[in-house]
Amino acid sequence: MNLISGGLLAGVAVAVVGVLLARRRYVVVTVDGVSMAPTLNDGDRILVRRRRLEQVSRGDVVVLEPTPDPTGRILPGPPGPDGRRWNIKRAVALPGDPVPPDVPVEGDVERVPAGALVVFGDNERSFDSRQRGFFHADRLLGVALRRLGGSSL
Repeated sequence: MNLISGGLLAGVAVAVVGVLLARRRYVVVTVDGVSMAPTLNDGDRILVRRRRLEQVSRGDVVVLEPTPDPTGRILPGPPGPDGRRWNIKRAVALPGDPVPPDVPVEGDVERVPAGALVVFGDNERSFDSRQRGFFHADRLLGVALRRLGGSSL
């Protein structure tokens, strides 16, 4: 093997490793629906960075799976290509924050519990924490960084 082909092979290996690492940190999600309109519209593609709950700030646009209702149903929306249903919403309350008044809770809960968050869509017709209650952090995919091919969020 000569020096040029060895260098090319090393360059390809580095590129492959870089792509694999990026795919572990970043995901492209296509918006399906109008719950985040006018911020995001049906068909917009957004770049999402995988994050844990402690890395989320109030006001971040997050992508997460909805928490099933007591019967085990997850609504609304069709599953994506990976078979999962992703919701795109805005984080409005994090663990320890006061529960917003229009979020249904059981009992005398005044603060968002550990491992949960409250999310609202920007569109008033959004299906979110106002109907579903808390969303669980173990269903969090990440935080939207920017719209692809368009303006920032």
